[in-house]
Amino acid sequence: MTGGAGFLGSHLCERLLDAGTDVDCVDNLVSGATANVARLAGRPGFRFLEYDICAPGCVDSLPGPYDLVLHFACPASPADYLRLPLQTLDVGSLGTRNALAVARRDGARLLLASTSEVYGDPLVHPQHEDYWGNVNPVGPRSVYDESKRFSEALVTAHANHNGTDAGIVRIFNTYGPRMRAHDGRAVPTFICQALAGEPLTVAGDGTQTRSLCYVDDTVDGVLLVAAGRSVRPVNIGGTDEVSVLQIARRVLELTGSRSPIHFVERPVDDPGRRRPDTTLARKLLGWEPRVPWEEGIKRTIAHFAHRSSPGRPAPAPQPSGVAHPVALSEEPAPQTCPEV
Repeated sequence: MTGGAGFLGSHLCERLLDAGTDVDCVDNLVSGATANVARLAGRPGFRFLEYDICAPGCVDSLPGPYDLVLHFACPASPADYLRLPLQTLDVGSLGTRNALAVARRDGARLLLASTSEVYGDPLVHPQHEDYWGNVNPVGPRSVYDESKRFSEALVTAHANHNGTDAGIVRIFNTYGPRMRAHDGRAVPTFICQALAGEPLTVAGDGTQTRSLCYVDDTVDGVLLVAAGRSVRPVNIGGTDEVSVLQIARRVLELTGSRSPIHFVERPVDDPGRRRPDTTLARKLLGWEPRVPWEEGIKRTIAHFAHRSSPGRPAPAPQPSGVAHPVALSEEPAPQTCPEV
């Protein structure tokens, strides 16, 4: 699994191990963290490989053989892909080529993690898989949007012309434990600001909408797409459409915080409305989200409140510069909010 030390990747690694599946977690730690998978250290069938999926010779360096290649490597938060624009484009192109080559080498199925960002600032609502999107190819978000759009085209071409067993999952606004406190996404930002007694920074007037999906539901959907044989993209995301301002106010209520809400400038090309049409996932896979967004917010607040408690150990040091199995600390310590 590429990107296995990231937020969503680490949850997938854990779920696969729980199901008795051996997992090679491949990550270059540009935006992932060993702390996310430290709890998996020493478990039978788990191996962490610090490696760049874009590196020359990558295909020969990854041991295999594999039955399934989950390609989830990519800076996914605005803070990361704006900081790492060229690396973001590389992982969608070179990284996807290498992941496809590994799948072809081993006769494995490949699942590409794509995103709702391929729809850009959509003119169709809700967004269904046949919608082509409204993307600014030279805007500040384009490095992420276009990286994913190219990787989808690359995977589709390999499936159609090389017979690669491949699928695409378009993931919408997933949230939950192990998100980083300051990665630029609304849920962890609001929670950590509320817990620290800081103003909650809402972009624009807060009327733009998102459809949140708790990480456990997203993992369920991803694994169902992986187990299927469909080549066409499948939306996986929440169906409870709420405004960013609603999310901020609910976080304040659930944390008991008296923090004010401050309105700040809205980012360029920030989508105005976002909600997936999940008809295909429901009909094809029998999938639909089960955790209501407010319940998921409660669980995520509990996670951040626990990680912010005084006396928690410092983050484990991260290894670097190796392309072989790495020993991990037993104690997970994701980035946390300021202590309350």
